[in-house]
Amino acid sequence: MKKLSLFTFILLSVFSIDLHSQQDPQYTHYMYNMNVINPAYAGSRGTLSISALYRTQWVGLDGSPETATLAIHAPVGKNLALGFSVIADEIGPVKEQNIYADISYTLTTSEEGRLAFGLKGGITLQDIGLVSLLLPQDPNDPLFADNVNEVYPNFGAGIYYYTDKFYAGLSAPNLLETVHFEKDGGTLSKASEKMHYFFTTGYVFDLSESLKFKPSAMAKAVSGSPLSIDVSANFLINDRLELGANYRFGDAVSGLVNFGVTPDLRLGYAYDYTTTNLGNFNSGTHEIFLLWDIDFSKKNLKSPRFF
Repeated sequence: MKKLSLFTFILLSVFSIDLHSQQDPQYTHYMYNMNVINPAYAGSRGTLSISALYRTQWVGLDGSPETATLAIHAPVGKNLALGFSVIADEIGPVKEQNIYADISYTLTTSEEGRLAFGLKGGITLQDIGLVSLLLPQDPNDPLFADNVNEVYPNFGAGIYYYTDKFYAGLSAPNLLETVHFEKDGGTLSKASEKMHYFFTTGYVFDLSESLKFKPSAMAKAVSGSPLSIDVSANFLINDRLELGANYRFGDAVSGLVNFGVTPDLRLGYAYDYTTTNLGNFNSGTHEIFLLWDIDFSKKNLKSPRFF
């Protein structure tokens, strides 16, 4: 079997030139992990909503990314909502935790339409184990003599419009471009956290009483990298079982499934098959998620929540 150390390749690139590539984690179930990328989503489900996701990417590739997220959000007033999210991301010797608090304010634009504005703020904790790396070209390179342990502030913003069957959102979850490395003289060694922009949208078509079609899309843009576009097509059967597929242009095709264990609890799984040459070095990507809505309203309304 072919072996490849993903992080060795990335790290050598990082310390020889400015790094302008996508750094934010990738999600196939973006439509059920929206609070992580858009703070305006907080409170939109009308319940205390708890979501968790775990993703192991490019299985079999040494140093491949692993990501875990936890998000909690709920309305706390007529128009106000609060949220909290944690993202733990690991690739090779790099470990990063993003801890954010969210706040959103929602305006009623029509009988069904809502427009929400959101802000998020928090910190990034980064731990890079440079000392543990074995460098065949120069084992005594002073650039790798010490580990990196840093804490960086960050904040983000977003807007989110939605009805019972449609949504569209635009967000930038990390507005500060923090410089992680920079050394003078000799080789340029600099890497920075780049600003990412996310656009998401989706709609629900009623094909019959028991079948709904849920197309959705996400575009992610960052300076210095190609535009990343996901297009998904899911079918919801009896408001319980959801089956579908996703295509990430120039990167991967995915199969998605999720099931409503109860009206309030949903579990899902996705498998990504890499379509680039990197697919020769890995056996795919696995992603699982859990979504739990807890309704504390006195009316205890059980209206369907499709997004």
